[in-house]
Amino acid sequence: MSEGYAYLPHRLLHRRVRDIPSGVEGVLMAVVNEDVSDCAGYERWVELAYVRDASGREFTTAVGNVEAVEWAD
Repeated sequence: MSEGYAYLPHRLLHRRVRDIPSGVEGVLMAVVNEDVSDCAGYERWVELAYVRDASGREFTTAVGNVEAVEWAD
């Protein structure tokens, strides 16, 4: 793969999720397989979830850290 990232499909895309470690809730905007290699000479790829919180800021977390939550009425 020549790019440093690739978008991945996910069943929770554009749905409300919670980042389990922080408890922050938001909308899952994207899931990306991203090259986080350093200069050590080997590739390291991780799957990151991009979540947009209520303030509009996006943060990343491991895909395994997100869980679906229901919208509050």
